[in-house]
Amino acid sequence: MSNEALYAIVIFFLTYALIISEKIHRTIIAMIGGGLMVLLGIVDQETAIHHIDFNTIGLLIGMMIIVSITAETGVFKYVAIWSAKKVKGRPLSILIVLSIITAVGSAFLDNVTTVLLMVPITFSITRQLGMNPMPFLISEILMSNIGGTATMIGDPPNIMIGSAVESITFMDFITNLAPIVMVIMIVTMILLAFFYRKALHVSDQIRERIMQLNEKDEITDKTLMIKSLTVMGLTIVGFFIHQIIGVESATIALMGAFLLLILVGESYLENALTKVEWTTIFFFVGLFVLVSGLVETGVIAKVATYAIDLTGGNETLTSFLILWLSAIASAFVDNIPFVATMIPLIEQMGSLGIHDLNPLWWSLSLGACLGGNGTLIGASANLIVAGMAGKEGYKISFIKFSLIGLPIMLISVAISMLYIYVRYL
Repeated sequence: MSNEALYAIVIFFLTYALIISEKIHRTIIAMIGGGLMVLLGIVDQETAIHHIDFNTIGLLIGMMIIVSITAETGVFKYVAIWSAKKVKGRPLSILIVLSIITAVGSAFLDNVTTVLLMVPITFSITRQLGMNPMPFLISEILMSNIGGTATMIGDPPNIMIGSAVESITFMDFITNLAPIVMVIMIVTMILLAFFYRKALHVSDQIRERIMQLNEKDEITDKTLMIKSLTVMGLTIVGFFIHQIIGVESATIALMGAFLLLILVGESYLENALTKVEWTTIFFFVGLFVLVSGLVETGVIAKVATYAIDLTGGNETLTSFLILWLSAIASAFVDNIPFVATMIPLIEQMGSLGIHDLNPLWWSLSLGACLGGNGTLIGASANLIVAGMAGKEGYKISFIKFSLIGLPIMLISVAISMLYIYVRYL
């Protein structure tokens, strides 16, 4: 093994360890780790820039701008109150409705954006009901990770896979992942309903309070809402047909964002750009450069060869290994660096004798996205909900969350394993 390869491994694992420790912000660590790869000559700057996936970054920025402007209209709060009234304020029904809205929202937006919109609504409704919001918050965390698995834009791992594998389209994600995601959603809701069955009861008088709320009061700007929803709809249509028209998903998202900015006026530009999560964007940049060191020094190729040897090149065993490894790793570390490492590894497997890589890509997606439900640190959305709950005086502890999240994650991955075997292998 060359000195460069050794340095790349040491930098990679040190960066990883510091990200897990959370002593210093993960974005700072990722950027320093990536910078060290260039400073020590493991990769040159040109090569490092070549490894940054600007399609992933462009897609995230575009969607963050669109969602931040749409959120100002109050339309998301309108949907939540309207839904709660439709089920007559029954707590279990509200839990199911909020869970479905979170899952669907996470499929077409991103998990972090969805929970940022859903949590304030949840507190508003549970205050009216005089209930502990914990069952609703836990459910929304789990559903954001499950729902995000269904589409290419729902979860960062899927954005990264869709960006890296040209043969996989936006529609491929839906046709291959949405059916199993729906099954996992139903199973999860049954388990949550059983687990929280004693906590989900309120009196008829309290339920009446929900019925008194007027969802129309939440819409603050009707003209802005029409413009935002029209552009969001056009952007999502663009994602469905981007492969047919030969335009990358990042271009669709960015064009949608700036079309909306033209329609709403320059006054929204500064605010929309400040709502972009630049810490997440730079985290991605640092990560791509960090992984480039492992790719360029041949470390990824060696790991791929070892994995093929371990499973004897057997497609079934390799798929299952990737599924479970992704899920367990993603429960304890951020799934973004893990997926960034796995993508070139799976590509390498293609040149080492595994002809159909599709089962491996779907295994990686399901494992990395669903694994986020295993622990409180498994996904960014989990930590954001925990932070927002803490500000309201409700502590979601690591242990308390894992007692619910980990069994649900293991059941979800077991269902996924059966699905992959039956459908592809």
